[in-house]
Amino acid sequence: MIKFAPRKNDKIIKMRKDIHPENYRLVAFKDMSNDEVFLTKSTANTKETLEVDGVEYPLVKLEISRTSHPFYTGKSKLIDTAGRIDKFKNKYAKFKK
Repeated sequence: MIKFAPRKNDKIIKMRKDIHPENYRLVAFKDMSNDEVFLTKSTANTKETLEVDGVEYPLVKLEISRTSHPFYTGKSKLIDTAGRIDKFKNKYAKFKK
């Protein structure tokens, strides 16, 4: 095992206390592109709830998650939410030659 001893000019950085939230709770995250739901602890504020296995959880809606992202799924698919691609094309059409 290699041990590193602090050098003479090294600064010791201490973590600050009382900066992390304490209101973690289970939250349901729903991927709206494939309706996949997963539970994890979060402090995210939500107005909606979702019942999972008979228990009601705060709901956070996602456009993309690990279950639909092309990097994780290996599938490339186009997700156009609220016509973003069309808006982009219209906005920059004037620059096209």
